[in-house]
Amino acid sequence: MAVSMRDLDPAFQGAGQKAGLEIWRIENFRPAIVPKSSHGKFFMGDSYVILKTTTSKSGALRHDIHYWLGKDTSQDEAGTAAIKTVELDAALGGRAVQYREVQGHETAKFLSYFKPCIIPQEGGIASGFKHAEAEEHTTRLFVCKGKHVVHVKEVSFARSSLNHDDIFILDTKSKIFQFNGSNSSIQERAKALEVVQYIKDTYHDGKCDIASIEDGKLMADADTGEFWGFFGGFAPLPRKTANDEDNIFDSHTIKLLRVEKGQAEPVEADSLTRDLLETNKCYLLDCGLEVFVWMGRNTSLDERRSASGAAEELVRGPDRSKSHMIRVIEGFETVMFRSKFDSWPQAVEVAVSEDGRGKVAALLKRQGVNVKGLLKADPVKEEPQPYIDCTGNLQIWRVNGQEKILLPASDQSKIYGGDCYIFQYTYPGEDKEEHLIGTWFGKQSVEEERASAISLASKMVESLKFLPAQARIYEGNEPIQFYSIFQSLIVLKGGLSDGYKNYVAEKEVPDETYQEDGVALFRVQGSGPDNMQAIQVEAVASSLNSSYCYILHSGSTVFTWSGSLTTSDDQELVERQLDLIKPNLQSKPQKENTESEQFWELLGGKSEYPSQKIVRDAESDPRLFSCIFSNENLKVVEIYNFTQDDLMTEDIFILDCHSEIFVWVGQQVNSKDKMHALTIGEKFLEHDFLMEKLSNEAPIYIIMEGSEPPFFTRFFAWDSAKSSMHGNSYQRKLTIVKHGRTPTVDKPKRRTPVSYGGRSSVPEKSQRSRSMSFSPDRVRVRGRSPAFTALAATFENANARNLSTPPPMVRKSQLYPKSVTPDSAKLASKSSAIAALTASFETTAPVRENNIPRSPKVSPGPPKPRPETNNKETFMSSKMESLTIEEDVKEGEAEDEGLPVHPYERLKTTSTDPVTEIDVTKREIYLSSEEFREHLGMGKDAFYKLPKWKQNKLKMAVQLF
Repeated sequence: MAVSMRDLDPAFQGAGQKAGLEIWRIENFRPAIVPKSSHGKFFMGDSYVILKTTTSKSGALRHDIHYWLGKDTSQDEAGTAAIKTVELDAALGGRAVQYREVQGHETAKFLSYFKPCIIPQEGGIASGFKHAEAEEHTTRLFVCKGKHVVHVKEVSFARSSLNHDDIFILDTKSKIFQFNGSNSSIQERAKALEVVQYIKDTYHDGKCDIASIEDGKLMADADTGEFWGFFGGFAPLPRKTANDEDNIFDSHTIKLLRVEKGQAEPVEADSLTRDLLETNKCYLLDCGLEVFVWMGRNTSLDERRSASGAAEELVRGPDRSKSHMIRVIEGFETVMFRSKFDSWPQAVEVAVSEDGRGKVAALLKRQGVNVKGLLKADPVKEEPQPYIDCTGNLQIWRVNGQEKILLPASDQSKIYGGDCYIFQYTYPGEDKEEHLIGTWFGKQSVEEERASAISLASKMVESLKFLPAQARIYEGNEPIQFYSIFQSLIVLKGGLSDGYKNYVAEKEVPDETYQEDGVALFRVQGSGPDNMQAIQVEAVASSLNSSYCYILHSGSTVFTWSGSLTTSDDQELVERQLDLIKPNLQSKPQKENTESEQFWELLGGKSEYPSQKIVRDAESDPRLFSCIFSNENLKVVEIYNFTQDDLMTEDIFILDCHSEIFVWVGQQVNSKDKMHALTIGEKFLEHDFLMEKLSNEAPIYIIMEGSEPPFFTRFFAWDSAKSSMHGNSYQRKLTIVKHGRTPTVDKPKRRTPVSYGGRSSVPEKSQRSRSMSFSPDRVRVRGRSPAFTALAATFENANARNLSTPPPMVRKSQLYPKSVTPDSAKLASKSSAIAALTASFETTAPVRENNIPRSPKVSPGPPKPRPETNNKETFMSSKMESLTIEEDVKEGEAEDEGLPVHPYERLKTTSTDPVTEIDVTKREIYLSSEEFREHLGMGKDAFYKLPKWKQNKLKMAVQLF
């Protein structure tokens, strides 16, 4: 549908270009902009057009348009608002959902823009009403309804207006009373308190007393007596009479009507299907409480106006005062609309024209208006962040039947796809030690052991008084947090548990369990040394992918394969993982399209393979839902424009990010419902309420109020004080409203770190602030400073870590102080490795047992005995023997034959003019003999006599690895 200049009202020029709220009031049948200072102030005699613009995670703008009709507005003004809404949508490209809002029956989405409530005022402009002036305060009575958004309506100041089911607010000159009906919920009472605060601030300048009155407590205190005094004294309230209007839509039959020449005619069909909707027509879908107007892409502006008029006539009929009218465009239907049909295809190809949006953008650009918001935005690409302190301690158990077996530290980086695992990660929080307990299910694991893993993990959580966050994770759907706390992970085929072995025996299928001397292929992936994985895949050519690097081994023969689309960083990760899988073996590098015959023979011959990276479900804009779980049935209500205050301590909520979901459990939820939290998450994935193709194997986190981890709080403007011991409860809110302050709570003391085998679970030097923990420039290695990790890892216990494994990469900024430039550091590089190692050893050795864990993956067990030494010199000399560098080699060794020589400045990893077409894992071999000795402190012969891990340490110190 094209938009001409005459169709664009001047008042809408520049609308919808940036996130926020824009409001127009209909004045003399034209829209007039309402200043931001008056947003939320509505007059009963007026009609308004409201545009809500939001920026999605991809950077694109989305629009929702509402038109609000005061109870005293004229039909002409209401009609103008409806027509102008259609025109505004056309100007924005014909994608917006449009809502008709009637005073007193507004949608939850509309009310969410004006938290905590709207209280329309008497009067109006266009309809000739006189605005209510600020006069002597008048005592008023309001009724409040709603758990998540509050509908506020002024009612007659009389005893007959009160009932047992609702919340009432009596606003007097000196005091505001909240009367809580005996049948009202604690959540409704808490939300009504927000309205009390709004009235106090708006009509009393924040200066008046507050009283809470409980229905049925008679004359319990002076406030109660004063409240009933306004109604002539206490008397029992009658029971609320049933309102037929409440149930009028319970049995309403859904009807589809086609709009032809302004008239709505029923569509005869056995069932509602998408095929009934023609792209050149407009339709009405009458669902009782909702009336949808569906507008085909190929309909004109006049046809859409006509359809809207027909819908207006329908909802203005008898007994339809509560009906909402929602207009949707073909291709941009809401979930609610699609759910009304018996069948709706997953994707409908719609030729979406950009003509309307492009013409409007061109028009506005000529008028000097920024049109960025009207143009299609490019997706925002961002590297996922773990949002968790990675300096904590990790314990892992393999599930075997009904038991769990603790893995030794040396085996914590290797897990099997036929097994289930439980992990407990303990890390420093803001003011206490935090825990994450999770289960990981391999693709080949059996159902019995999955159930056992969940049961065992639940008992661990229960033993810690439900404080830890929980996670349920399936192989292939691991979140970034999982990989980050493991740092280096190898996923092997097969399994070691009895469950897997019994399955193999019963089904008589081959046992694929990894064998050291067999043929195995690993795909290497990850974003860096502190987040890297080697995933065993089937050892056939079709498992290769041009976007990844691989390790292939058969016994003592090892190949590394680099896809044509990989980077030097990818290839560096292969070297690191190779030292974990096959240490001390020389690999044979293979590049795509230049492979040897032996390589293809091990894979059973050549075949086609993909080149695109494996794409996982992307994180979407988060959406919050309140949950009601009863008799195995889950009902959810979406909370729009949510904030932390919407998380009420008496409820359970789900935060849906598509790629993962979070089940948040309030402190005052009963223990039985807490135990159902995982089931609630699984039911949510199963029902897929938003029809977004949620995976049943998406990660599920269970978050307890008061122990929210940073990877959950990042979705909010989080105030940790609100998750205090009392939570976001009714009593806490009442104290704040009454006294203007948060109840005094003793700040919880930092817990004494749990001792694992006589060693502190969180070393003092790892107690960092969150801002430090999440800095992208900090190497996230548990319990170590970056410099120590890079240069002094040689002192780790050999039984706790494979010494051939290179430590995580240390960036240039971590090796040198800010005052030292790389050029000045270069002058001292000859002895930098030894100097750094010696200094680190001397400063840490005396307190090493208390402050530095022997391995990033700490598991309980008795501490290893320390070498017996009589004095510091003896101990140092025994350690430094392994660092002796041979200087008595012959001078001027010849360069490697056939290799080009490149200057150091172009070979180092931080070079601004790097050399291409080199083996990035062996940058040092391209140095001249002089520069080799200058930077590495020895000749090539002496260097290559060192163990590989020691070579890597020295190369890292001078940016050659």
